[in-house]
Amino acid sequence: MNWLIAVVFVLVYIGMALGRWPWLAINRTGIAVFGAVILLISGAVDRDGALASIDFATLAVLLTLMVLSSQYAASGFFDWIGHRITALKCGPGGLLAGVIVMCGVLSAFLTNDVVVWAVTPVLITGVIARRLDPKPYVIAVACAANAGSAATLIGNPQNLMIAEFGNLDFIGFVLACAVPALLALGVVYVVILRSPMMREQTHSAGTGANANARSVDQPVRPLDKTILTKAVLATIAVIAIFVFVEDRALWSLLVVGALLLSRRLSTDQVLGRVDWHLLALFCGLFIVTGAMAQNDVIASLFRDVLITLQIHHPGVLAGVSLAGSNTIGNVPLVMMLLSLGPEWSTEMFHALAIFSTLSGNFLIVGSVANIIAVEQAAKAGTVISFIDYARLGVPVTLISLALSLGWVILIS
Repeated sequence: MNWLIAVVFVLVYIGMALGRWPWLAINRTGIAVFGAVILLISGAVDRDGALASIDFATLAVLLTLMVLSSQYAASGFFDWIGHRITALKCGPGGLLAGVIVMCGVLSAFLTNDVVVWAVTPVLITGVIARRLDPKPYVIAVACAANAGSAATLIGNPQNLMIAEFGNLDFIGFVLACAVPALLALGVVYVVILRSPMMREQTHSAGTGANANARSVDQPVRPLDKTILTKAVLATIAVIAIFVFVEDRALWSLLVVGALLLSRRLSTDQVLGRVDWHLLALFCGLFIVTGAMAQNDVIASLFRDVLITLQIHHPGVLAGVSLAGSNTIGNVPLVMMLLSLGPEWSTEMFHALAIFSTLSGNFLIVGSVANIIAVEQAAKAGTVISFIDYARLGVPVTLISLALSLGWVILIS
């Protein structure tokens, strides 16, 4: 069955790179699930082996963060803060700074995908009300969310996987990764502010702060302080779990249980915003990569290739992260490297988290957050082309990776 495992693995990861299989409407999630099903039905993987491959801890914590984010959304927090940012009495440059800081900070403690999904529509409404072009601000939302999420273990799905695989310490991770994340946020601001796309509207909008702010009068959803308070307390609890508790998965699920016990929100409302497609993608990929890892011949060959490439060298790891994140995606890339790669030190776990996350800003397909931002913008009537994004995403990523590489080498 070794040949079947290898064929399924290659076809699944080709699907991850293309986003679909030719002539079919199946997406990345469907491809991963289909590949896992083929391995199970063929007997290449038994049920016990499949269950053993699935990282329960990663899925549990990711579910917790999704439920936590839905609590913030249900409270009206994202609408409220998005309106407050777009109503700031400042020029386009100040608005850009506010957007980047907001998305960067929120994404460090909530899943970046949810932050982008919730903030983008509100932002577009506010920016259009100020008679500004939403394109650079939407791209800033995606890039800032990716950059900010690199700072903590709970900022994005790949960081969660790396944290569980390497049993990483929350504080140690922040100390190693917060500086590159902050530098990347600064790069996002400078690159977008100096871009032709931003300069044109800066000149056309004028420099009067009050003139920009007067047209912002769209209705704002009331902020439910009770639900928001519960969300903040749950966030504190999750951070405390990551800092002080060894069994993060079960205690994180206790937070989910506490949020489900609500007099204000039904179970459907609490779980309705959970990205079940992403969780299914994880399960499928865990089974497919787990089958490859259990195949001694193929796994050893893959590991030898990575060692030959000197994957432990920060420069090589940065290059692999950039190439992999913008072809198969950063989540599949990290899962493959963790399952099939050589032994990793704590420092290299930190480097992998930084490089794989910041590489996601390169192209629209580099991260799910980018795709969500572009799709949300399209629904609101703002079309961001592949080239539009690349003109900003490519320099943002290359400069961010260069600064991060210097930081990783400095602290190694």
